[in-house]
Amino acid sequence: MLPHLFKAVGLFRLANKQSVVSRYTLQSIMSQSYSTNIKIIPSVDSKYEEILTDDSLKFLEKLHDKFEPARKNLLLQRVARQKELNDGQRPDFLDSTKQIRESKWSVASLPKPLLKRRVEITGPVDRKMVINALNSGADCYMADFEDSSTPTWTNLLDGQVNLKDAIRRQIDFKVPATGKEYKLNAEHATLMVRPRGWHLDEKNISVNGARMSGSLFDFGLYFYHNAKELLKRGYGPYFYLPKLENHLEARLWNDVFVFAQNELGVPNGSIKATVLIETILAAFEMDEILYELREHSAGLNAGRWDYIFSCIKKFQNRKDFVFADRHFITMTSPFMRAYALLLIQTCHKRGACAMGGMSALIPIKNDPTANEKALKGVREDKRRDASDGSDGGWVAHPGLVDLAMQEMVNVLGPTKTNQIEKQLNVKITAEDLLNFGPSSPISEKGLRVNVSIALQYLAAWLAGTGCVPIFNMMEDAATAEISRSQIWQWIHSPKGILDDGRKVTVEMVNSIVAEEMAALKVNSKLPFEKAALVFSQISTAPKFEEFLTLPLYEQF
Repeated sequence: MLPHLFKAVGLFRLANKQSVVSRYTLQSIMSQSYSTNIKIIPSVDSKYEEILTDDSLKFLEKLHDKFEPARKNLLLQRVARQKELNDGQRPDFLDSTKQIRESKWSVASLPKPLLKRRVEITGPVDRKMVINALNSGADCYMADFEDSSTPTWTNLLDGQVNLKDAIRRQIDFKVPATGKEYKLNAEHATLMVRPRGWHLDEKNISVNGARMSGSLFDFGLYFYHNAKELLKRGYGPYFYLPKLENHLEARLWNDVFVFAQNELGVPNGSIKATVLIETILAAFEMDEILYELREHSAGLNAGRWDYIFSCIKKFQNRKDFVFADRHFITMTSPFMRAYALLLIQTCHKRGACAMGGMSALIPIKNDPTANEKALKGVREDKRRDASDGSDGGWVAHPGLVDLAMQEMVNVLGPTKTNQIEKQLNVKITAEDLLNFGPSSPISEKGLRVNVSIALQYLAAWLAGTGCVPIFNMMEDAATAEISRSQIWQWIHSPKGILDDGRKVTVEMVNSIVAEEMAALKVNSKLPFEKAALVFSQISTAPKFEEFLTLPLYEQF
């Protein structure tokens, strides 16, 4: 029936000139078998019929109906919490959950594929990337529908097809220009999937006239098509959960997992999820987040780049707080050091994996000196993760997997797979987590680098690419957020003063944006002018835009 349905959709659109097509309404007219309130807004290519099946869309509709009210309520709670912070409140460990932090409990036992996570590679879900990442030699590959993927309709659906094919070992790819072929190796990384965060909508799907959650769309399609197949092959539906701000948001994910498993007849606890601790508020609720997900938890990850961005966003009204140039904010900064050690301590106390964050450095071709400096940075980062007690860490490039693996093996030994038994004896206070360190230097060079990175990333994002090498670093939405939020902070804080004494102003930023945009757009087909317009509006606006990708998403 489906091929005929797609033809019917096309005829319907031509005849009625309508932009919104109800796939199910059409089917109801044709078969009178049932009706539904889910609608697909753009036209749908027939190659996606294996993903957008009748039953999978019914499943998505059930997820929306059951969990959308709770999601909306949690997003309203974020707004209320931000107002409290703007009014001067400081976050602290919760009195109401003290018993959870102080009592003895552990997460459910981990499946064998998630006991060895020494090196994880992350990246978008295009077909070539999926093959290369699975073949990279890393223990795990996090296929990313969030920060490193631009959520165009085709990117999202192609990604679902690619992962479905990879799980069934039916994936290959040939480069049209060269004929070079890519195929999946016999041995490959364990697949994990990161759906979009709770704050993001999927505007191409509506239920009862309301947009669907991007989180539920990404999770629902992947789980529906692949959960049973993964279990049959000795793996499972493994996820990364981004941008959580508190344990109630983790509870909602757990409710989704229980419902999804019951709905499809998948054993409870089959889903395992690692939560990215990439917001300053979540750092105060690590125990509670693990507790809420304890039957489905695979651990926590130090999502360092979004974490830095979160600190600026959450304390946007603090006049005494400003970060120095971006490259001075490292994992050895006091607040980052405290956060990393607390994460390891918390996870291991509960029998969960503690994952180090992303080293955004990448190999540099044709410059041996710069390349060695980059590799040295990766070595030091992974050595620190391993020595502290992390069970693994992230890299952004296949060329760094062996190097990172060696640093982990040097600490763990050749046969050991993790360090969960390593218990840290540290005392991390709220003051430690909020010790942001020096607020200088802020330089014109640092300002220009932030502007250039943001413009290059936004232009690429608008063109459909969500992960871009810039200045020998792999930039995604998280790192771009640091660049634009720092500029906003420097404009609005009285401490946003350059090392030559000049105050960072709207006029200064707009002038630099124009200069950098003019240089970048030479011989480029990327939409730099649109990127510059969006960036200037966001970075200089009186009100802080919660996420860079929210206004960008509306540009498609």
